[in-house]
Amino acid sequence: MTANTPPLNPTVAEVTERIRRRSRDSRAAYLRLVQQTRDQDPPKRRLSCGNLAHGYAACTPADKQTLSQLKSANLGIITAYNDMLSAHQPLADYPALIKSAARAHGCTAQVAGGVPAMCDGVTQGQPGMELSLFSRDIVALATAVGLSHNLFDGILCLGVCDKIVPGMLIGALQFGHLPAAFIPAGPMPSGLPNKEKAAVRQKYAAGQASKGELLAAESASYHSPGTCTFYGTANTNQVMVEMLGLQLPGSSFINPENPLRPALIRATVARLIDAASQSHSLADMITESAIVNALVGILATGGSTNHSLHLLAIAAAAGIELHWQDLDALSRAVPLLARVYPNGEADVNAFQQAGGMAFLVRELRSAGLLNEDVKTLMGAGLADLELAPELNADGEATWHPGPTQSNHPDVLAPISHPFDHEGGLRLLTGNLGQAVIKVSAVKPEHRRVRAPCRIFCEQDELKAAFDAGDLDRDLDRGLVAVVRFQGPAANGMPELHKLTPYLGLLQDRGQQVALVTDGRMSGASGKVPAAIHLSPEALDGGNLARLRDGDIIRLDAIKGELQVELSADELAARSPAPPPDRPQTLGRNLFTPMRQNVSQAATGALSLPRFTPSDKGSNQPSTPLTRGERGVSS
Repeated sequence: MTANTPPLNPTVAEVTERIRRRSRDSRAAYLRLVQQTRDQDPPKRRLSCGNLAHGYAACTPADKQTLSQLKSANLGIITAYNDMLSAHQPLADYPALIKSAARAHGCTAQVAGGVPAMCDGVTQGQPGMELSLFSRDIVALATAVGLSHNLFDGILCLGVCDKIVPGMLIGALQFGHLPAAFIPAGPMPSGLPNKEKAAVRQKYAAGQASKGELLAAESASYHSPGTCTFYGTANTNQVMVEMLGLQLPGSSFINPENPLRPALIRATVARLIDAASQSHSLADMITESAIVNALVGILATGGSTNHSLHLLAIAAAAGIELHWQDLDALSRAVPLLARVYPNGEADVNAFQQAGGMAFLVRELRSAGLLNEDVKTLMGAGLADLELAPELNADGEATWHPGPTQSNHPDVLAPISHPFDHEGGLRLLTGNLGQAVIKVSAVKPEHRRVRAPCRIFCEQDELKAAFDAGDLDRDLDRGLVAVVRFQGPAANGMPELHKLTPYLGLLQDRGQQVALVTDGRMSGASGKVPAAIHLSPEALDGGNLARLRDGDIIRLDAIKGELQVELSADELAARSPAPPPDRPQTLGRNLFTPMRQNVSQAATGALSLPRFTPSDKGSNQPSTPLTRGERGVSS
């Protein structure tokens, strides 16, 4: 903390310290493993001549000469490139730019491996969506495979979207002895405003717009290379990695065709080479303080609820034990400073024009809401994140202090006049378990709902009931739609975006309506109160499986309560409903082992091992949690 920095907010300080205390043993186990790797398997030093020859065989003669001397950094590129994802299509040219930039510093770079990169937008409401959450852990494994060749002194991750960035980070943390950096492609230019697109979706759900009109609206919104412009999981990822210091300041929301973009790539390479020369490491950057800072940034901008899963999983990969209670406590202390769709009408391009990350960090820091004891890729600490990039006369990226005032206060507000006094992500508890709810886009009058429930096991069942007029026959009583057997163990926890237009229409007609599910809603959580990620899930003993049509459910986002108005004895006496039979087509059968081993949503929905010390004090991670061990953390 500098002389000009105010004292750390008491809640931020208390949450950071309790995470540190809770994580003492698991964090120590992780750091022991990092040190063991550094000591026993330093990059390239243990490789034989045959190993090295295989690794260098396809390189240019000049690169072979540089690599054979074992004196300069060799960067390993992990890429999520494909040309089906608009956000990742620009990544095609990045490896060549990175290699050229590395050579300019007397170093080298190689594509260490590719990772799968699926698009939730394409699979939304489709069978493939059941693989989406698990793709995060597959990306982590693929990242580890690419880096396992041990030829690399630094890690460059090329990825943007939903499960890809968290998966890359989880995988890279297994190589925490190395420095790491992320390079994005940036958002596409603004198209059809999100509010207009949502209106067409609701008209289509009501039968007032044709499929052709809906496709035209969607295509006008998602229209070119770059990340989708609403503030969903992909763009929340960008806020997260900038707040963690792993992405150069101000680089997240520069459009793909901006001439600043290649300059930022070159600057990232230079910073990573410098970090490798000074033996800086990813493990030094991903700390308890850094994780809390990332959470604060996400909460202050109204980020995706998916990060209530991803940040828990990322923290666990670094030996840090993060709980939903920590998110809830921070959310009540961190004001909402951004209004970006679905929490407002603007998109991320408007956020960038308003002042972007530099202004956001400046405001948060001025209120003592960020931990100062962190390291960044730029090297100077948290102050780096207040800088904004620009292109100089030589075509290189330089950084200058960001704006001191918001250019669009209706999109990005100063800390003195926030849109809300809290971040809007809350924990709900009660006799149905634990769930999270995002209320930043929910009007205050809709944050409390008490109504009879209707039970569904699939999104299409609710749609059919809506089309038949079964959901709005008694508007005065209201409706709590329960969609169960959507958790990670049941079917991989697909997002339930199909529900949004129908529930939104019911609310617009004057009905008090809410959603309760063990599934996900992601960054598109909007105006309808949705208790999501319910744990324990219906398949794993959760009381959600004991509910029946007509049970009265009370969702109170103000008090943080989620209750079915039944006694404990009444609930216990009911037999849980059986899960539906589901087909295993389109690759779903291959993911059976992951469904069998995945943890509850409240612990990150992670199917990979966690770092916990064994009875013998081993540095090895634990095995995945078994079905009976997936209880909700206290």
